[in-house]
Amino acid sequence: MASRDSFHSRIGFVLAAAGSAIGLGNIWGFPTNAANNGGGAFLFVYLVVTFLLALPALYAEIYIGNQAQKNPVSALGEACGEKMPRFGRFAGKIGLVGAIMMLSFYTIVAGWMLSHALSGFSAMAGFSELSNWLASDSTLRNIIFTPIFILLGAAIIHQGVHKGIEKWSSRLMPILLVMLVCLIIYIFQQDGAMEGLKQYIIPDFSRITEPRLVISAMGQAFFSLSIGVGGMMIYGSYMEKDKDIGKLVLSIGALDTLIAFLAGLLIIPALYVAQHAGQEVFSDGNLIGEGQLIFNILPTLFSSMGSIGLFVSGVFFALLSIAALTSTISSTEVPVSYLVEEKSMSRRKATWLVSGAVLIASMTLVAFFDLLFGIVIQGLTTILQPLSCLFYFIVVGWIWKRGNKLKDHAVIAQRPWLKYWGYYLQYVCPILLLIVFYNVALA
Repeated sequence: MASRDSFHSRIGFVLAAAGSAIGLGNIWGFPTNAANNGGGAFLFVYLVVTFLLALPALYAEIYIGNQAQKNPVSALGEACGEKMPRFGRFAGKIGLVGAIMMLSFYTIVAGWMLSHALSGFSAMAGFSELSNWLASDSTLRNIIFTPIFILLGAAIIHQGVHKGIEKWSSRLMPILLVMLVCLIIYIFQQDGAMEGLKQYIIPDFSRITEPRLVISAMGQAFFSLSIGVGGMMIYGSYMEKDKDIGKLVLSIGALDTLIAFLAGLLIIPALYVAQHAGQEVFSDGNLIGEGQLIFNILPTLFSSMGSIGLFVSGVFFALLSIAALTSTISSTEVPVSYLVEEKSMSRRKATWLVSGAVLIASMTLVAFFDLLFGIVIQGLTTILQPLSCLFYFIVVGWIWKRGNKLKDHAVIAQRPWLKYWGYYLQYVCPILLLIVFYNVALA
């Protein structure tokens, strides 16, 4: 049997895993949620929830994969092997479904980003009709650009872990960061930006206990870190066993949180720049258009800047396309790794089979967009991802005995702090998540 592919460096793993976490959830979802939930208050709660709950969930997911050195289905089956191996494998297969669900809507939105990027550059080249069509909302555009984005992800995935995922993540992530910082500097020079900055970084502490705000922050933390669908588990399995998972998780979390924070620094001040320019941005304290924020408001803002605005628009949506691509890579790798390792498929065949399944799911959403799109997103982010994370905590804290260093008395004797970390994952995290579900049920 051929040796298993893997990451070749710590920085390669961190950039790939951060690339998985950093995506539309950070640059698209986070600023929208922040603007709708008090700006600074949302940011404060988001940081608290990320530290107390999301990072431990990320640790649990990566840890299971790293110890097993296998795909999520096999890893969870092995971890539950003493008591309920079939249930563990079933949970892993639910993660495969979750990955396909995520990809089904993610590739559609990513196609929007790509078409808007090309719209700006087409306008610069003088192709105004093409630019207008690329920026319009149409079924035909979805039918064209969704498959294009699926092909881009497949082209990277089929090259393997080191030559594909690690190499391209190491290239794309620094580019994303540089582009984001440059856009922030540009927006800060516009009238109205400082008002948005104050709204974003100065919290109104009277709002931090609002149920809607807390639920939004928790859902955003899970979605932003891309946990609960097995992507981080498979990445952990490609890292050399027994690496310092804690430090790696902190590195990933820090990068992910930094990008989300910077996205807020860009988009929330940009909203106030647009408002200062006469655009109607808020209605009754909420953003007009919600999820369509960056497609309805920001292109108008960019066009008001003249020719430079076309370039800024192209760069901004190219940035979002990069963020989306690095996230789709990990979700695609989840079912691909399962087919390669358990069904003995070639990576090439598995990649195209999964991509075909994603294409069918995406086209189904396109065909029944108004009915299914919102339901799939809500079902994934508020039900499947949190439930998966709850299961990871239960596995690590209660079910998994053999091979679990958090339950190994000899290991704990050498590193006593592991005992308390194990207790935190075993007791505190499940309770916090159950509180989340209770509040979701009441909301």
